[in-house]
Amino acid sequence: METITLNIGGMTCGGCVRSVTKVLENLNGVEKAEVSLENANAVITYDAGTIRTAALIEAVEDAGFDASLQQAV
Repeated sequence: METITLNIGGMTCGGCVRSVTKVLENLNGVEKAEVSLENANAVITYDAGTIRTAALIEAVEDAGFDASLQQAV
């Protein structure tokens, strides 16, 4: 399992957090998604052999939010 952090834009409330969490956790290969309104991000644990990072971003964008890979500092 691998873990990545996506920056999520457009979340304004707890309902948005639940929507993004549900979208991510329903994807085949995603073990866990921890979405934070305060940090405007999602920490995702997933199987890189099953799902690609681009598919994670696309799923969030299809749900109506902005998503981008958080760059390591």
